[in-house]
Amino acid sequence: MQLDMSAEELKSALNRLRRAQGQLAGVIKMIEEGRDCEDVVTQLSAVSKALDRAGFSIIATGLQQCMTSEDPEVRDSAQMRARLEKLFLSLA
Repeated sequence: MQLDMSAEELKSALNRLRRAQGQLAGVIKMIEEGRDCEDVVTQLSAVSKALDRAGFSIIATGLQQCMTSEDPEVRDSAQMRARLEKLFLSLA
């Protein structure tokens, strides 16, 4: 299944990923500087949430495309549902 995101959806997902990238760079710097463990873990949590949100956004787009597909084999395919479920659960 190819993911076809609108410009707005793509921009949102990329912004989330860039934010996570920046947060991860900050975590690496914190570790290199010997910062407090609690601060590092808090920032790691923020990175994880940002990645999860980006992933859920991308998967939601895929689900929407699958559900609105005019091809009944795609829309009603048990194999497609299993693939989407596996993707969704991989982020849980």
